[in-house]
Amino acid sequence: MAGQVQRKTGVALWRQIADRIRQAISAGAYDETGMVPPETMLALQFGVNRHTVRSAIAALAQEGIVRAVQGRGTLIERKERLNFPITKRTRFTAGIGEQAREMRGLLLSYSQEKADADVARGLKIRPGEPVIRMETVRKADGRPVSCATAWFPAGRFGGMPDAYKRTESITKAFAELGLSDYVRATTEITAVHADEADTAALELTPGAILLITKATNTDLEGVPVQYAISRFAADRVQFTIEN
Repeated sequence: MAGQVQRKTGVALWRQIADRIRQAISAGAYDETGMVPPETMLALQFGVNRHTVRSAIAALAQEGIVRAVQGRGTLIERKERLNFPITKRTRFTAGIGEQAREMRGLLLSYSQEKADADVARGLKIRPGEPVIRMETVRKADGRPVSCATAWFPAGRFGGMPDAYKRTESITKAFAELGLSDYVRATTEITAVHADEADTAALELTPGAILLITKATNTDLEGVPVQYAISRFAADRVQFTIEN
């Protein structure tokens, strides 16, 4: 784990420390003890006071990653992440597979709108053409894993919101609407800090890291059927790129 944090960057010190501890836990840096190092050691390592370290630990505790144990220190509660494969046929339910007992797909909101330049590029349509926009959240064993904004050509998939509410699955909703199979054409992956809306939807603390995918799915003729921007909680999911 890297040393002192960067000051005057616009990112709070406690947030930087929480990110680094979270990454260290995921990397197995503390596996030997199962405990986060004492506050005094972390304060010395990062060049901050104990109050700043305590704020970082509190944020991680709120996420359920660590837990303070009286007389022992800070215990690591959870470090395992779901493995999510990105393949020619990327599917949330199939990808998570047996890693979770129960998976849910919840429709938060939907609307019909005109495609802006970004959506038009993703769906290979003209800007201004009508699209269906859906905001969804996916949960595994009751824990939010990802939230997504997805667009579909309105003329072909106007019934997508109702189908998704019934099935809680994009794949099953497509099948109801006559599309039995589709493939992943492109996936772009980046990482950012969660904004206020995603923090609430994914039940995270401020400063949590998200993995962002921008993806286009097409039918078997190569015609785009979905363009989506999905946000995954980085401490809950890891991606595996498969050919």
